[in-house]
Amino acid sequence: MPNAYTPTSTIELTDMERAELTSMARSRSLPTALSLRARIVLACEGPDKASTDVATTLGIDRNTVNKWRARYARNRLPGLYDELRPGRPRTVDDERVAELITKTLHTKPADGATHWSTRGLAAETGISKTSVARYLNAFQLKPHRVESFKLWDGSAVH
Repeated sequence: MPNAYTPTSTIELTDMERAELTSMARSRSLPTALSLRARIVLACEGPDKASTDVATTLGIDRNTVNKWRARYARNRLPGLYDELRPGRPRTVDDERVAELITKTLHTKPADGATHWSTRGLAAETGISKTSVARYLNAFQLKPHRVESFKLWDGSAVH
């Protein structure tokens, strides 16, 4: 009994899967790796498609073809996307990030400064200054880049 990892796994595509894979393979907006995976599966379609032939045609390693052929055979289209990777879980939850953003946009530092600094926000919120800098960058907040920092009070600008 062959398992899903054998290179002889035959890929049979429905018309809808073939159309989706073709679209993914031709896409310029998707990540390159995802487009390559779609091209691998399309090249593996049908009986008697050797992984070495597909690898040679696409200019990649045979093991890469085997991996994505097996993942597709096992999970179909969702199998082509990256799996969650191990790593340290987030230590700052969404509520604390929202508090940081709100504090940056709607309050002034108690020391009379015109805008918040990364260190000031870190001390005030209990989030590390590295994380504060990363969140400010992610939300494109740059209170230090303007000559006079203005707090938004929710009213319309005239």
